[in-house]
Amino acid sequence: MTVETQAQGAVPARTVRLVILVLALANFIIGIGAFLVIGAMVPIIEDFGVSAARGGWIMTSYAISYAIMSPIIVALTGSAGRRKVLSLGLLLFTLSCVVAALAPNDIVLNAARVLAAAGAGIVTPVAAAVAAGISRPEAQGKALSAVFLGFTLAQVVGVPAGSFLAYSLGWRAAFWIVGGLAFPVMLGVWTLIPAGLSFRAVRLGDLGRVLANPRHMFAVLFTFSFVGATYVVFTFLTPLLSETMGFGRNQMTVVLLVYGSGAVAGNLLGGGLTDRIGPFRTLLILAVSQVIWNACLSQLPMPVWTVFVLVFLWSSFGWSFFVAQQTRLLRLAPERAPVMMAINAAALYAGVAAGSAVGGAVLSTWGLLALGYGGALVALWSAVHLVLSERMARQDAA
Repeated sequence: MTVETQAQGAVPARTVRLVILVLALANFIIGIGAFLVIGAMVPIIEDFGVSAARGGWIMTSYAISYAIMSPIIVALTGSAGRRKVLSLGLLLFTLSCVVAALAPNDIVLNAARVLAAAGAGIVTPVAAAVAAGISRPEAQGKALSAVFLGFTLAQVVGVPAGSFLAYSLGWRAAFWIVGGLAFPVMLGVWTLIPAGLSFRAVRLGDLGRVLANPRHMFAVLFTFSFVGATYVVFTFLTPLLSETMGFGRNQMTVVLLVYGSGAVAGNLLGGGLTDRIGPFRTLLILAVSQVIWNACLSQLPMPVWTVFVLVFLWSSFGWSFFVAQQTRLLRLAPERAPVMMAINAAALYAGVAAGSAVGGAVLSTWGLLALGYGGALVALWSAVHLVLSERMARQDAA
């Protein structure tokens, strides 16, 4: 992959390591801010006196806003220095936490979430582009894995931390704490990322060209298919294990910790596999494996230890995909890397929403035990999607 860097000379190896560390921390804060509302949902809706359905928009508004705004904002800021752009994103995210903590009603809280999505929609894709751009080609997978590890860890920590803080100190305190953590990370970005570091300018027209390019969009939408397969089941994992295994609060806490541990392991696995066998082979192995793990989840009940092993493998292979997919997209269109990363992140959130909707339809029609088979079918489609996408890319390159 070739990326034009306008910084003075090559970025020193020590600086590369520090930049990747601060980018991982930025993703960690962004991820916690995104997911803490799941654990804090009950205190929020009780405080505002709204229904659970209306309270659910606190997460939905974030996901929709991210999916729509991220590619546009990244394209509009494409010619600016990366240090300025990342600092702007973290500043917006910090301000959103302040607005959320002071929100007098759920309408203002939803507005704060839109602002948070704007900030996150800058930070996550630009951080990926910067990490890949300053790394050697053979180390890009590991660099992306390290940066995305922050986001993965946030999912492990974000939901339980949000719940603990919301019930112990109040949900507003949770937002104050996240905002307080985001500000020093912003200062770290401003201090550690070299001034003048920028890549080939990306403009709004590049967004239009990516959206109008069937090869690029079909490649990006693999994220939508793959993530959707996971969330067919994951959205309803608690009722599935409660009904089939009799799991209560304590067992589900362990399951979620196992799932989170698998996500961390998978993130590291994905980076290593990508560097060794390439992104396409890595993604194909992962997609096929998800067909198997999802189908196994329709075989419940089973011994408790087997459930834990299954959940770990399901999570590990599921969360290995993101680094490989990012690397694949960067190699497909290096000159439009930030826009591709932004659309890819948007596709992830769209996949979450679509997978949840498919899971709901499967649950309503065939019941809980059909969820695994539903996820397996979507995972099978993701494997077919990947092969067709790769064939399109090779035909165009020929």
